[in-house]
Amino acid sequence: QVQLVESGGGSVQTGGSLRLSCAASEYAASSYCMGWFRQAPGKEREGVATIYTYGGHTSYADSVKGRFTISQDNAKNTLYLQMNSLKPEDTAMYYCAVDPAPIFVPCTTAPGAYDYWGQGTQVTVSS
Repeated sequence: QVQLVESGGGSVQTGGSLRLSCAASEYAASSYCMGWFRQAPGKEREGVATIYTYGGHTSYADSVKGRFTISQDNAKNTLYLQMNSLKPEDTAMYYCAVDPAPIFVPCTTAPGAYDYWGQGTQVTVSS
């Protein structure tokens, strides 16, 4: 069982930046997918960015390309999401998740493929 704890959310103004962190309990597999997802009130959960832990292949939702960067620190078992040029439409609860047995690389951004989830961290962007 993988345990995930997100942190780093907060309130910023349009154009601001935040860095989210996701601390993961030790996981036996050497390669798997990790991702950041978000869910705004009244909307479905959507994939934001994913990374394949072996090789670092990344994928991004079109809405965040060029503004968000996903990265990992394997030594610390920590996943990051650097978010720049934030917009009000980025306001949501952000979750990290793990897909322990990915079928494709780069990793899918479909939430249904991910088995383990954190509790989320809130990001609010004001205009």
